[in-house]
Amino acid sequence: MTGLRQPDQDAVLTGKDAAMIRQALAACSYLLAWAGAHAGPDFAAAVIQASELAGDSRSPGALYYDVSLAIDCLDFAPAARSTR
Repeated sequence: MTGLRQPDQDAVLTGKDAAMIRQALAACSYLLAWAGAHAGPDFAAAVIQASELAGDSRSPGALYYDVSLAIDCLDFAPAARSTR
């Protein structure tokens, strides 16, 4: 068994894995947008508290931006080179 990939090491994902990650990020994006519009003022405090527990401190808008940027990273990543 190998250890966790270090932050400075490139990751290799299959197209299926990248699609699954993108789908999860898109769901997070929709959830953040919906909750921001419907959940009231406690939503922002909950997002900040949850992000602090994850080792960062982000507002709902910043988290939404980061999720959108992560989706873009997957969508615009260069295609893997063929090993054939």
